[in-house]
Amino acid sequence: MELGSVVSAVKSNRVLIGNKVSPAVVIIKNGKIQQILSRSNFTEDVGCEVLDVGDSVVMPGVVDCHVHVNEPGRTSWEGFWTATRAAAAGGVTTIVDMPLNSIPPTTTLRNFHEKLKGATEKCFVDVAFWGGVVPGNQLELRPMIQAGIAGFKCFLINSGVDEFPHVEEFDLHTAMKQLQGTGSVLLFHAELDVQPTPGRTDGDPSKYSTFLQSRPDVMEIEAIRTVTELCLRYQVRCHIVHLSSAKALKLIQKARQAGAPLTVETTHHYLSLSAENVPAGATQFKCCPPIRDSANQEQLWSALKTGQIDMVVSDHSPCTPDLKKLERGDFMEAWGGISSLQFGLPLFWSSASRRDFQLSDVVRLLSRNTAYLSGLGHLKGTLAPGFDADLVIWDPETAFQVKDIIQHRNKLTPYLGFTLQGVVRATILRGQLVFRDGSFCSEPLGKHLLIPQRTSPSQL
Repeated sequence: MELGSVVSAVKSNRVLIGNKVSPAVVIIKNGKIQQILSRSNFTEDVGCEVLDVGDSVVMPGVVDCHVHVNEPGRTSWEGFWTATRAAAAGGVTTIVDMPLNSIPPTTTLRNFHEKLKGATEKCFVDVAFWGGVVPGNQLELRPMIQAGIAGFKCFLINSGVDEFPHVEEFDLHTAMKQLQGTGSVLLFHAELDVQPTPGRTDGDPSKYSTFLQSRPDVMEIEAIRTVTELCLRYQVRCHIVHLSSAKALKLIQKARQAGAPLTVETTHHYLSLSAENVPAGATQFKCCPPIRDSANQEQLWSALKTGQIDMVVSDHSPCTPDLKKLERGDFMEAWGGISSLQFGLPLFWSSASRRDFQLSDVVRLLSRNTAYLSGLGHLKGTLAPGFDADLVIWDPETAFQVKDIIQHRNKLTPYLGFTLQGVVRATILRGQLVFRDGSFCSEPLGKHLLIPQRTSPSQL
């Protein structure tokens, strides 16, 4: 079957239907899942393009709702062409683009149109878009919602780029009033700049411990305290991005029990990497909030199992290699961001499978809940009739090494040389074969996803 061709049916001995894995055939028509049949009930039509994948697992494609593409303006860091190819190679069929670090940032309706223009005819998977809340742009929020923005992100601390300033308390109240009644969601980079602790930036900048001490847990805890109070007061959907500190989980649980419409994500790097194992000078491991210790990591895994954390994303935040200051190994000066979009599924499964997570948990945490957060729960992230025929076909038991297969524009990643469990064999986007065994379709087939307005909160 040729890449880019329309697939009428996918046959496998292992199709994930609900919480069960069974032999089945997924019937596809007009880009949608039409029905799912048992193998015994399937009769192949003449001329029907059936993809028989044997024992490979068939699941909904991953929906990664936290990706920094950086186009237009910083395309040397990452662009839609390379980012979405990396996504397709990793079984990701939908990404949601963050409003920074592109220039201009997606903080006005006009800038959103610039973003859409920059993404045209470059996407190998489907793409939706977050907008941004910055000081003074409150009157842009509702027009952006009407134009199809999935929701908004803000920073409670310096974002790292001048064109996306962080918000103060006044800005948050103003934005919340605009978002009330819209059904939209406000995403928070939840760190607050608390009073410096003694020796906060002292120490050897090439040691990871020096950087870790500069971003203590209390920065996340105090930020999340602010978020929970706002969420309860305004009853606007709120979402904590890239939670790194398990110490904040009690605050989140308490707010939810009090009725806050609050969700939370963590990332593959917090679940796969630990502070004890970051080598000196290895600034490719730097991100904000920081990677914490292994005891904290185990608490994050426990919170995923119990449903305290709703989803797992890449927070793919690349840059050009020079910004990582590798020649000096300076953690304090290096850009904070980790590239991982292509490897999210095997990264998660490599660790999750050892902790008795099931394939149904993978779909819940990487596909279904991320789709609902982004306003795409009616289209994406579920293997059932009526949903988009977005499928990942993969071998969970097969290992591979992260090396020369990296599709991100810049190849620097902390996972270089890692052996991971779970090889993506093929990716199907709305019934079209866009990736198979290391090769891509010749033309990008992804669409821009403009989110219809919501009048009530989506339920995870």
